[in-house]
Amino acid sequence: MRAIYMDTVDPDRALSDEALAASLAATLAKKPAGSGWWVFAYGSLLWNPLFPFADAKPATLHGLHRHFCLWSLGSRGSVKVPGLVLGLDRGGTCHGVAYRLPARCARAELALLWRREMVVGSYKPRWLQVHSSGHSLTALAFVVNRAHPQYAGRLATAKQAKVLAAAQGVFGSSADYLERARVALVTHGIVDPYLERLAVAVARLRRAQSAQRSSEVRLADARG
Repeated sequence: MRAIYMDTVDPDRALSDEALAASLAATLAKKPAGSGWWVFAYGSLLWNPLFPFADAKPATLHGLHRHFCLWSLGSRGSVKVPGLVLGLDRGGTCHGVAYRLPARCARAELALLWRREMVVGSYKPRWLQVHSSGHSLTALAFVVNRAHPQYAGRLATAKQAKVLAAAQGVFGSSADYLERARVALVTHGIVDPYLERLAVAVARLRRAQSAQRSSEVRLADARG
C-alpha cells in the first residue's frame, strides 16, 4: 500500500514506519482493560480481512454509518480519476461484522493491518461498543478522519454513482469494491439499502457507457 501511494500519488503522503508504530501504540494504549481483540469490518475488511480470526459475527454500531466518503487515489482510483472507498462517518447506524483475532497473535496482526489501513492516515482508529446477538462488545473501528485531504464529505448519491462507475485503481475498480462489499454483507445476512441503491445506479451508468462505446465503434466502422 505504501509503494502504491508513493509511486502514484505523493512520496510524502504515505506514513513512515515510525509514524505507523506510534499510531498503533497510541491506539493500543486506549484499549479498554479486559476487552477482547475484536475488529469491526464494514468495507474491504468484510471480504478481505487478511488476518486470522477465531470468531466472526454480525454486529451493529450506533452513532456512525457506512458511506463512500473517502477519495481513493491509488488502490481503487487514480490522481486523474479518483475513486471512492467506504469510511465510517458521523450519525446513523452501521451493520457490519465483528472479527475476533486470536489473542496470541493479535498485536502482530494489528501491526500488519495498520500498514494496510493507516498507510496515509485517513482513518482515526477507535475502540467502540458494538452489539451482536443481544450482547455488547468492544471492537476496533476505523472511523474516517474528516481533517484528511482525501475526505470527500457527503457527496450526492448521483455523484457517488458516477465516480464509482468510472474509477479504476491498482487493486481494481471502485465499482468492484462496491459490489464486493455489498455481496459480503449479504452473505452475513445483512442488506444495506444504501449500497443496494448505489449498485443499481452504477450498473445503469455502466450499461449506458457500454452502449455508448458500442455505438461509437459501429459509427467508426461505418465511416471506415
